[in-house]
Amino acid sequence: MNTARHHLISLGFAAVLSGCAGPATQPSLAGSSWQLIEIRAKDDARGTSRPADPSLYTVTFGADGRAAFRLDCNRGNAQWQAAPAAGNADMGQLTFGLLAATRALCPPGSLDEQLSRQLSLVRGYRLEGGRLHMSLLADGGVLIWAPVP
Repeated sequence: MNTARHHLISLGFAAVLSGCAGPATQPSLAGSSWQLIEIRAKDDARGTSRPADPSLYTVTFGADGRAAFRLDCNRGNAQWQAAPAAGNADMGQLTFGLLAATRALCPPGSLDEQLSRQLSLVRGYRLEGGRLHMSLLADGGVLIWAPVP
């Protein structure tokens, strides 16, 4: 009887501890949807690109670890993983797996090919001012997203 009671108390204590640790260690991206508003290059020669219609470039982070993308006239998906910074779920590491996407020829001026290439270079994220900033490998730039209305 005492062993069973001790086991129940231990399980309850573990549940309380895991409940306390949950929000600080879980990324706040799961279930969110974003539209691209800016591609900011670190190289001044390349500058900044802004889509004429942000709704043509979206990402939805599934709670199942899959991300769904709209890339202008194409659609895609990839696995995603995020590891929040210690004690701060609003920033941390972010990576996408291999992007599987349709390959339709979008109209001139489309950012679909550029964005498709850059998604594989995403290494981090920061939520700031209601926007999602995805940083690229080797200080290669930043993809800036706003919530889908």
